[in-house]
Amino acid sequence: MNERILRVLDFQKVIDRLIQHAGTSLGKDLASKLKPSTNLEEVNQLQEETDEAALVIRLNVPVPLGGIFDIRESLKRAVIGGVLSTSECLDIANTIYGGRQVKDFVEGLDEELPILKGLVESITPLRDLELEIKSCIDDHGHVMDSATEKLRGIRSSIRTHESRVREKLESYTRTKSNMLSDAIITIRNDRYVIPVKHEYRGAIGGIVHDQSASGQTLFMEPKAVVDLNNQLQELYAREKQEIERILRELSHRIAEDEGFLSENIRILASIDFIFARANLGRAMKAARPAMNDQGIIKMQQARHPLINIEDVVANDIEIGRDYTTIVITGPNTGGKTVTLKMVGLCTLMAQSGLQVPALDGCEMAVFEHVFADIGDEQSIEQNLSTFSSHMTNIVDILKHVDDRTLVLFDELGAGTDPQEGAALAMAILDEVVSRRARVIATTHYPELKAYGYNREDVINASMEFDVQTLQPTYRLLIGVPGRSNAFDISKRLGLDEFIIDRAKSHVGIDSKNVENMIAALEKSKVQAEKEYEEAHKILLESEELRKEMEEEWQRFEDKREALYKKAEEKAEKAISKAREEAEIIVSEIRKMKTDAKMKEHEWIEAKKLFDDAQPNLSSKPKESKRNTTSKEELSPGDEIKLLTVNQNGTVIEKVNEKEYLVQVGIMKVKVKRNDLQLIGKPKQTFQKPLATVKGSNYHVPLELDLRGERFEDALLKLEKYVDDAVLAGYPKVFIIHGKGTGALRKGVQDFVKKHPSIASSRQGAAGEGGSGVTVLELR
Repeated sequence: MNERILRVLDFQKVIDRLIQHAGTSLGKDLASKLKPSTNLEEVNQLQEETDEAALVIRLNVPVPLGGIFDIRESLKRAVIGGVLSTSECLDIANTIYGGRQVKDFVEGLDEELPILKGLVESITPLRDLELEIKSCIDDHGHVMDSATEKLRGIRSSIRTHESRVREKLESYTRTKSNMLSDAIITIRNDRYVIPVKHEYRGAIGGIVHDQSASGQTLFMEPKAVVDLNNQLQELYAREKQEIERILRELSHRIAEDEGFLSENIRILASIDFIFARANLGRAMKAARPAMNDQGIIKMQQARHPLINIEDVVANDIEIGRDYTTIVITGPNTGGKTVTLKMVGLCTLMAQSGLQVPALDGCEMAVFEHVFADIGDEQSIEQNLSTFSSHMTNIVDILKHVDDRTLVLFDELGAGTDPQEGAALAMAILDEVVSRRARVIATTHYPELKAYGYNREDVINASMEFDVQTLQPTYRLLIGVPGRSNAFDISKRLGLDEFIIDRAKSHVGIDSKNVENMIAALEKSKVQAEKEYEEAHKILLESEELRKEMEEEWQRFEDKREALYKKAEEKAEKAISKAREEAEIIVSEIRKMKTDAKMKEHEWIEAKKLFDDAQPNLSSKPKESKRNTTSKEELSPGDEIKLLTVNQNGTVIEKVNEKEYLVQVGIMKVKVKRNDLQLIGKPKQTFQKPLATVKGSNYHVPLELDLRGERFEDALLKLEKYVDDAVLAGYPKVFIIHGKGTGALRKGVQDFVKKHPSIASSRQGAAGEGGSGVTVLELR
């Protein structure tokens, strides 16, 4: 899309509204760069994203996008070795936290959101980096005393020296207050001073750092505090160096995770941009359009996106299926140009992934080009008239028109002789229509009122005018050309009847017939719309009734199924009880071997007869989980059903391609594959092997995880673990302490040096956890 079309159709005003709905500077940046796409697949993806966000918004749960900053410039500086400020480091920590909040929010939603959940899945939490920054810098951007032990010591010394300096100076304010302009202690050039009257300069002695505007007050540093102030300045310098060292280390850590941070920022910007599009759609009461590449536009109750929703008149419009061109006729100020811009702007919005202000079920097309010749674009520099300016645009449009083009002509052929202008307008329309473009044109020329009746792909339309109120209604009437209301308006304004009759006598018979035809069409159109609304109302009521009947039928089915299930469960309990009693009787008979000399296979047959006697009480046959004729390969241990006797068993081994040896109860038999149904595979469980301490049942893992432990507790666990590992005979173990601030890692390394059972140690390799793991070689 060229920039001129975006400007003519006021697309930038839509972008300005979109920017207001973005929650972060990252989202606003993406919104400001939004342009329509000409790829159907890409547009559908954008619309799907917007629709998912709209679903979340309908839940009335706000997306937690607060605390996310644009840290891209800071990351670039960190990567090239720059030292970030405290505020930059804090912004990065807050952005990490904000990203994690968004990730948790989206993943916690119950709805199916494949796009949004796929995006947040790629967000890396980076908790360690966030905690490292927050442990050094407070919420106000100040480096805390607890950042390092060295900084704590320096600041403690600073406070001690400041207290001593103040004590010295306070002695001056108490004992020599008459020599001071005010009994206060202040700071000049980062040094503590007191305000001394000019005439007592010599009496106080020391260094003058500043004076008042009148020169009567000197801000002096007495000799007694010069050394203390010098020591204080030295401490300030050491504090500054330590803070710079801390920030340098933090910047280095940030640079290490630059890849993760940049990806997080990209995803968060996309999510904010997606929700901005959805929020704009909600503000406009818009709907998701079904996109196509056949040039079909169909919108019901469509509104101009930039007109207040309380004032705008909604219209139905359709083009591209039964006809490719709409010619709108009618008087000025009737809403023709607004309708033209509404269609063009909604098309650009839909191709940008934005929802359009219309009812659900609307359809929009993806066009390769959208052209518009709207308004008076007269060029003074080129000395072009209105007609010449329009014709220059039209000539350029005709160079690019094809079947994937939407063309909007406003007052086609205006600005020249009416007869020539009308003929030229029809010729231009014929050319554009022949190229199968989608065209909407407005015109004043009465000659074009009959244009749509003579062309197969063209339909007339007009903007309705209320003769009673002498006001346009701004309603678009498809299929009805605009008619002249001059006589009716003149009559209502009081023009004499005989003058109107004389004027009518000057109008040709053809013109009268056309006007009468148009009036009849308007009447038919209004009647058809009224009948359509009534039919639609009846259809909605019928749909509601059908839905209620389906729900009632489903409730009946559910109730009947529940009754069947209850009866079946009751019968199964009775049969189960009978089976238990029969088993007891059979068991007792078996004990009476002298009186019951039946063979084993006879007992099995008797049991089968008992099982076959169980009735099938279910009203619906239960579907088998597996096809009984399946030729799936069976393996030893598989659970099977022997279909010939309806008994469960286990596969022992495969005899050949067609036979298996199976065990059913106490019998082992060869059975054909077709007589077997696979029920399930044996579950396999895998457990990480643990060593056992010699002479005990105590299990020792190969690794010890100390992350999250207090320093003292971690060392106690480490000492016990090493003793157990030595007893277990391990040659090597892994200690997981994490990267963090390095305090725990240093404690582990100090412990290793002192323990007699540890031969050596090393940092974990890339595949073992890196610097977050220490590998111990045991003696």
